[in-house]
Amino acid sequence: MGGSLRIGIVGGGGWLGGSIAASLLDAALVQPHDLSLSYRKEQPQRFTGSFWTTDNQHLADRSDVIIMSVRPADWPPLLVDVDGKLVISVMAGVRLGQLAEHHNTKRVMRSLPNAAAEVGKSYTPWIGSADVTDQDRAIVRAIFDACGTQDEVASESDIDYLTGLSGAGPAFPALLAAAMMNDAVARGLGREIAQRAVTSVLIGAGRLLERRDEKPADTVEAFLGYRGTTAAAIEAMRAAGFDAAVADGLAAAQRKSVSMGERS
Repeated sequence: MGGSLRIGIVGGGGWLGGSIAASLLDAALVQPHDLSLSYRKEQPQRFTGSFWTTDNQHLADRSDVIIMSVRPADWPPLLVDVDGKLVISVMAGVRLGQLAEHHNTKRVMRSLPNAAAEVGKSYTPWIGSADVTDQDRAIVRAIFDACGTQDEVASESDIDYLTGLSGAGPAFPALLAAAMMNDAVARGLGREIAQRAVTSVLIGAGRLLERRDEKPADTVEAFLGYRGTTAAAIEAMRAAGFDAAVADGLAAAQRKSVSMGERS
C-alpha cells in the first residue's frame, strides 16, 4: 500500500473521522498530501498538509478509498458517486446493500470502530460485500490495525450485536466508573481521591486482561474463590441483577442498530 494510497474521509472534521485520520498519518499508511477530509462548517486547524473540502464528491473523485464517517441520520442525503471505488462505512446500522446502491459501487465495507480510536485502542469489527478483493481486505485491516485491533466477522448481524458490545467503547467502563465514583463520594470519600482510585482500578483491569492469557470469567472465579471482600461485592452485584442489566443493555443496542438501518 505505502504512501501512494489516496484516502478520503467524509466527516474528517468530526471526532471519529479525525481520530482515524490521525492514526493513518501516525502509521504512515497515507501521506498527508494523499489524505482528503471533508467538513461542514468550519475547517479544523489540524492536518495542515492534507486536503480539506466541503465538497464530498470532490473528495471522492481524488481518493482511492472513501471512509464514510457521518451520523447515520445525516447519511441519506449524502449523494456521493464513487464509481466503483472502495467505500468503508463506520456508521452504525447502515447495511452493505444500502451503501452499495447509494454510492454506486459493489466494493463496500461495514465497520464499527469505537471511541478508543483516539488513543489507538479501538476494537473494530468489520465485514465486506461479496465483491471486495483481497487487496481491499488488506487495506481495511491496515486502517483499523492503526486504530487498535480488528476482526473480520461472519455476518452483518454480528456487527449489529457488536455495535453495543464493542462499539460503545469506553462508555460501559465509564458507566461503571461513574457508579463507583458516586458511591464513594456519597460515603464521604474526597472526589479527587475517589476519581484516582476508580480510574486506577479500570486502567489496571484493562491492562491485566490485555496481558494475561485467561478469560475474564477466570479472573472473576479466582476472586470468588478467595471468599473475601471482592467475592462479597460480586455476589451482591449479581444478586441485584448486574448480569441481566448488561444483557438487556446489549440487546437494546442491537435493536437500535437494526432500526437505524431500516430508517436510512
